Amino acid sequence: MSLSSLPAARKASLDALRPAPPERVPLLDSLGRFLAQDLVASRSLPGCPVSAMDGYAVRAEDSSGSNRDRPARLRVVDTIYAGHLPSRPVAPGEASRIFTGAPLPEGANAVVRQEATVPGEGFVDLCVEVPPGKDLRPIGEDILAGTPLLRAGQRIESSVLGVLASMGDAHVLVRPLPRLAVLATGDELVSPGTPAQPHQVYESNLVLVAAMAREAGAHVVALERARDDDAELRAALKRLAQGAEVLVTTGGASMGDKDRVKHLLSELGATFLVDGVAIKPGKPVAVARLGTTAVIVLPGTPGAATVAFDQLARPLLLRFQGVSEERQRLRVRLDDGRHKQAGFTSLISATLETREDGQVWTRLRAQGGGHHLRNLGAEGYVVLPPGRADFAPGELVDFERFDRPRFLPVEP
Repeated sequence: MSLSSLPAARKASLDALRPAPPERVPLLDSLGRFLAQDLVASRSLPGCPVSAMDGYAVRAEDSSGSNRDRPARLRVVDTIYAGHLPSRPVAPGEASRIFTGAPLPEGANAVVRQEATVPGEGFVDLCVEVPPGKDLRPIGEDILAGTPLLRAGQRIESSVLGVLASMGDAHVLVRPLPRLAVLATGDELVSPGTPAQPHQVYESNLVLVAAMAREAGAHVVALERARDDDAELRAALKRLAQGAEVLVTTGGASMGDKDRVKHLLSELGATFLVDGVAIKPGKPVAVARLGTTAVIVLPGTPGAATVAFDQLARPLLLRFQGVSEERQRLRVRLDDGRHKQAGFTSLISATLETREDGQVWTRLRAQGGGHHLRNLGAEGYVVLPPGRADFAPGELVDFERFDRPRFLPVEP
């Protein structure tokens, strides 16, 4: 079997699924999804000058020379609350009682906060001198109408929803979520919650893969398990592919006698875009197209399934949503030497440690394909490139971080 390089496999696999046409959804339903268009501010925030404090709206010049010993006395002519318009302008020698967020009356150009005043019956004494603009929020202080606001590809978080709502938007244009089904295969699998013999394995990949798919934005529509039986597998593959844009299988991906998933997909008419990748772990991973459905064939061991899903399935799911992911890469030092196959890219789960000299080192994890704990609490992958077999302790290598990725829009 001729293995694809990791970059070539990523590129080829993206042809299995095109970005979906955008749809308009209610704001809260868009949480975690990606904007499908650039957005420009439709209004300014605030839309008029408003008070930043509870106090009195005044002409700044009327406060000239004021202090506690010689306050300036002004006549109070109005009370203005947030959401209400002033009833009259402020003339020389006058003030309006004003509350935070209320619009500034005509003639006023400053606010004296209430702590610096002594109110009386129909008047107020100002105990400080204030400059023009004091404790005011001018038009567009936060957002100015007509300025670029958000870019296509922006992931919608709570803060983004707050901005959209502040513009008066009740709906937003996003890409649909891919519908995804997961099929776990193997005679050794037992459902959690039932007794298992020592030679049996609790089926964890269904939950693991479904969770990774949800983290990538997919809507998981089906979770099924099938024995290593051709008729059962064939029926499950055909049925699940008909109800989802993406079908992910785990197990049966290698070359053993009972590894039948790829063979059965071919019988069903699937076209393979990727069949084996020069990565460790995760070498048997494949990507195919069955009708209009993208099929990702993952190895059955959880460590290998995790890496293969992250490197090939996750980019595919994000592309359906109109974005590509760009992870931060750092140069860090290996805390331990490593030997690998020279022709493979090795992805090693690790955490980071900044030492007293300021240099960043890795703390590598145990890396068996069947290890469940390899990614628990990991901050990213150490990426050991092809072309070399041995890497020495202290050597500088690339580290791909899981957190703080950038999402960029892709062409349909």
